[in-house]
Amino acid sequence: MRVVTWNLWWRFGPWADRQKAILSVLRELRPDVVGLQEVWAADDGANLAEWLAGELGLHCAWSASEAPERWQRRIGDDTVGIGTAVLSRWPVVERAALRLPAPEEIDDGRLALYARLDAPGHQVPFFTAHLNSGGHASAVRREQAAALADFVAGHRRGTAFPPVVTGDFNAIPQSPEVRLLRAGRLQDAWEYADPAAPSATWDGANPYIPDGPVPGARIDYVHVGPPGPGGLGRVRAARRAGDGPVDGVWPSDHAAVVADLVAHGGEANAPGKSGW
Repeated sequence: MRVVTWNLWWRFGPWADRQKAILSVLRELRPDVVGLQEVWAADDGANLAEWLAGELGLHCAWSASEAPERWQRRIGDDTVGIGTAVLSRWPVVERAALRLPAPEEIDDGRLALYARLDAPGHQVPFFTAHLNSGGHASAVRREQAAALADFVAGHRRGTAFPPVVTGDFNAIPQSPEVRLLRAGRLQDAWEYADPAAPSATWDGANPYIPDGPVPGARIDYVHVGPPGPGGLGRVRAARRAGDGPVDGVWPSDHAAVVADLVAHGGEANAPGKSGW
């Protein structure tokens, strides 16, 4: 089972060209499920997540931010909304959205989205979230991570497949907010990445990041709960994707994270298999 998480940088930069580059990367990855943050939707009915789902032959669950005004002021366009989405190879049989807590002065309507996926054999409780950014906002992110952990706990039951929790957490792995999630028995899939592989998802090499960090920071994650029977849901591998230009265009200001999970119990030690 291939899982991808990706912050799509909303409607910033050369967004129409970026849209094509995003599709190209996802098409090559052939994911089973994707968690997307900073997804745009226009008043005329156009929606980036729904367009991607249609192009890729996937199902789509979408939740719009209830407070897009701060985002809209940044591009001078109040006809474009922002939200969080899940794309899935399998039907979404249940969904719920959580507005993450934040003080009024920095609340820009960030969300966690839950989608239960009707995969063969076992339904998958899948989550994606977008925590507040900024070095000053660690305490806010801790509250948001705690709310996300409760949200996951409230929707993870009723299936042997472990919860899969993805998103842009805007925090490094050693931060209190990310450690809080791991304390809730969620494993960082990056532990299964090649130690020599580039890990930064917020990378100074990306031209969309002015004065970016060197060598960069890993702030986007796939977390997975304890494996089910026979290793169901165990992480097999992890890596970056979307971390360079496509036909001269960088798809986003973030790199994506890709994780491959064991799809069926009993496959934990079976090399060379992927997908369902």
